[in-house]
Amino acid sequence: MAATKTDVRKALKKVIDPEIGINIVDMGLIYEVKVEQDVALVRMTLTVPGCPLANMLTMQAQKAAQGVEGIKDAKVELTWDPPWNPKMMSDEAKRKLGWG
Repeated sequence: MAATKTDVRKALKKVIDPEIGINIVDMGLIYEVKVEQDVALVRMTLTVPGCPLANMLTMQAQKAAQGVEGIKDAKVELTWDPPWNPKMMSDEAKRKLGWG
């Protein structure tokens, strides 16, 4: 069965930002997910440029996407455009942080 971008997004929800304790999808860090044949393409950002967790989070995102059944490879692109802001978080994430 072919993997879908929904499958990849679900897997990415298992990647938790250790500083905040919320997954990278609900944090609003995932800008785009594509699946082309058996390759997952993920475009993401971080809360701030120079984040000390950049390598760890991008590697965990890649590993999570590669773990999806039907995905043989995953490529993660880190971007700063548009810059992340708290409005990008899900309502659930905002509630967990006491913002909603």
